[in-house]
Amino acid sequence: MSTLPKKSMGTIRRQAVDLASFNPVRESLLQSDQPLPLIIEPAAEQVDLADWARNNREFIETKLAQHGGILFRGFNLKNASDFEPVASSICGELYSEYGDLPREDVAGKVYTSTPYPEDKRILYHCESSHMSSWPGKINFFCVTVAKEGGATPIVDCRKVVEQLDPVVRDKFERLGLRYTRNFSAGLDVSWQRFFGTEDRQLVEDSCKKAGMTFEWHGQDDLRVSQNCQAILTHPRTGEKTFFNQVQLHHVHCLEPEVRQSLLSIFKREDLPRHVYYGDGSPIEDEVMDQIGEIYERNAVRFQWRQGDLVCLDNMLVAHARDSYVPPRKIVVALGDMIHSQPQPLAV
Repeated sequence: MSTLPKKSMGTIRRQAVDLASFNPVRESLLQSDQPLPLIIEPAAEQVDLADWARNNREFIETKLAQHGGILFRGFNLKNASDFEPVASSICGELYSEYGDLPREDVAGKVYTSTPYPEDKRILYHCESSHMSSWPGKINFFCVTVAKEGGATPIVDCRKVVEQLDPVVRDKFERLGLRYTRNFSAGLDVSWQRFFGTEDRQLVEDSCKKAGMTFEWHGQDDLRVSQNCQAILTHPRTGEKTFFNQVQLHHVHCLEPEVRQSLLSIFKREDLPRHVYYGDGSPIEDEVMDQIGEIYERNAVRFQWRQGDLVCLDNMLVAHARDSYVPPRKIVVALGDMIHSQPQPLAV
């Protein structure tokens, strides 16, 4: 009977594992030739995204400056309560007060997205860029995927600056923008809701602090104007970016029948909202057409998946919303507020 030789115990060696080199996430691109957005997915099971983001905030900042937006996908986030701690870890501090359109709070400092009819598009804009304060980052989270449509198109605003006609670009940079709103009873959001008070003196104090002019008309009508930059320099990258809400405020961007109806009722200066060059002169319709064409040429669309979280550098990337067939639920958390110096009204 033969006996098999015994294996030498000296041949069994433990292999060291370098835990420092292990990365629990992996990166990829949505399109190989398109840097926006960067996709980050788990490379291991049970990755706590909130904890990872808290410990890698500088990494996230660097990637946002490079790509403009990050799509976090596959991290098993179920609801707004899962989303909020991740957004807090990414931003450090979340903003809890909306000063423009009324939105319902969902959980903590998480809110519903902009209220707007589902069969209408929301045009491109940078969040709160028509005000004296805005979020540095905006986070979207998909709770429920739309039955059809409902994409959130995003555009790198550095490309918009590059592709604008040089004469138009120079005019926007020199003059900036003047946003005008007319608050009239029963039309658009009320000034009481916008300013969060019924005290006229508090409204006037708020306007002065923000560098806004104000005019009272009658008992309930108020006109305010705010001058803002249209093209600014990003504080981290030093690059110029097209930062504004001209499409949401310019009457030319409304659907033709809506525009015709409003202009049959109001003078341009009396429209619920409108935007001009910073010296008060009108922005030409052909300029608005040029801007719209550039946005669409550079738009990136992706299909939402339940649990997707998208973080955008609000000063680098504009976002929109396509029409959709419900149900659809996207919630929002804003953070890292930036406060600008009020822009004087140009004459």
